[in-house]
This record gives sequence, C-alpha cells and structure tokens, in this order.
Amino acid sequence: MPDTGQISLRLAGIDDAQHIHDMLVGLSRAVGDAEKMVSSVADIRRHGFADPAPFVALLARQDYRAVGLSLFFYTYSTWLGRLGVYIQDLYVDDAVRGSGLGRMLVAETARIARSRGANHLRLSVYHDNSGAQAFYRQIGMRHRDDELIYQADGAVFDALAAAGESP
Repeated sequence: MPDTGQISLRLAGIDDAQHIHDMLVGLSRAVGDAEKMVSSVADIRRHGFADPAPFVALLARQDYRAVGLSLFFYTYSTWLGRLGVYIQDLYVDDAVRGSGLGRMLVAETARIARSRGANHLRLSVYHDNSGAQAFYRQIGMRHRDDELIYQADGAVFDALAAAGESP
C-alpha cells in the first residue's frame, strides 16, 4: 500500500481551478480519451464557481499537492422523490492509488450529499475500465442493467435545440 502521508479533503474554491483541470486532464489520459478533453481552466473557473454552481469539487491534498478529485452535482429522482448526487469525475493520482483515497472521496461525497437530503449516488464508468468497475463493486456499488445512457451533442444537440425554438 502506498505511503499517503497526510491526506486532507476539502471543497474546492475558485483558486483551485487549475488543480481541478489538471486532474481532469490526467483522468482523460488515464481512460485513453485525452483528445476529447477540450475544457479549459477558464471554463472550470467560469462555470464551476458561478452562482448557482453546476458542480461541486471535492479535492484531496497531500503535502500541499492535489492528488484526488470527486467532481459531482445534485440530481433529483422523480421516482424516489429524493435528491441524489452524480459523480461526474473521480480521479486518484497514480502515486496514491491503492491507498484508500478513492473510497474516501466517494464516502465524503456521499456524506456531503446526505447532509443536503440526498439518499442515492450514481456514476458511470467506461465498459472497458475493469479496474474502476472492480473498485466500485468492492465498495458496495452495483451495476444497473436496466438503464442505458443516451447522449445528444454536437450537431444533434444543436438540431434538437433549434427544433425547440419558437417559429
């Protein structure tokens, strides 16, 4: 198990935008999608710390260095009638993998969400990311077979938005 030294968790502030972006770039590389990462530090700063902010970022720091991230946002389940939380991005630096930091980040995200009234947590994982899938199973999460994620972006999204505009 790696020596984690002193790791602390805290909610990110606007001055952490560079750290957040750096870890998102690291995550995109780790999953083999670096070419799809087009956001900038300015995007993180502008959107992530707006009022209202579309996401919350939980940072893990070790000896003044950012080593982990849980970037999440709140959702609402109409079927459950309850608030939930969706982890958009979970990142643990290679130097501290296997230390329990991933579990700490997910647990703290759940604690924060529960303090706001949430009762469930969701995330998605790439089909070929067997390491992440094993980790999520190990901490007690389960894979849902009854749902598929669909997405509209680019020209399809633009066409849908244009079709919704008044004539």
